[in-house]
Amino acid sequence: MTVLGRMPYSSNATFLVEVAGEPPLKAIYKPGRGERSLWDFPDCLFKREVAAYELANALGWGIVPPTILRKDGPLGEGSLQLFIDADFHQHYFTLFERPELHPQLKRFALFDIIANNADRKSGHILIDDTGDIWGIDHGVCFHPDPKLRTVIWEFAGTEIPPELLDDLAGRSRACLRALEGLLDEQETRALEKRIDEVLKDRRFPIPNPDMRCYPWPLI
Repeated sequence: MTVLGRMPYSSNATFLVEVAGEPPLKAIYKPGRGERSLWDFPDCLFKREVAAYELANALGWGIVPPTILRKDGPLGEGSLQLFIDADFHQHYFTLFERPELHPQLKRFALFDIIANNADRKSGHILIDDTGDIWGIDHGVCFHPDPKLRTVIWEFAGTEIPPELLDDLAGRSRACLRALEGLLDEQETRALEKRIDEVLKDRRFPIPNPDMRCYPWPLI
């Protein structure tokens, strides 16, 4: 792994790297030693980056770039995520203006509810040159307490598409198994509870006026 440079605008140390192979691949490396401690999340946020990928993969949604734990990085253990060569002028607010992308965006809205994403900024939604949408920056997910903070509220109160509910109902056990060793027992139980609540309500939630429901900055 060769460090190419540090990514701008990141609160924690985040590096663009090149991983040797045929062909070599670019990836985003987030070492644990470069994290700033948070009062409400334990250290090793990079494990939550991996957990987000494993959750999306277990659901069969393919919306988080492949992400693994890497113990022998240049700055020690951290997460390694495939770099998405995206159009970085686009983000959630611009993509929402395209109705044909709404099915993909609804999937992200549901994913963030299940993962309890506390920081879904608009710039964390990327689109590649094939039209596929990806989500990045999942270090503050999976808290056992309600902490959903997202910019994706346009679907609030509407019915969740049946095919997404079917994925949840049929793959919930696989989701929990995929997160073993990445989350603690309390976080896993909370995830299971969120899935059950979604399957019961069958609608996207409405922002709670008594909670901080939007991240800052928005983009």
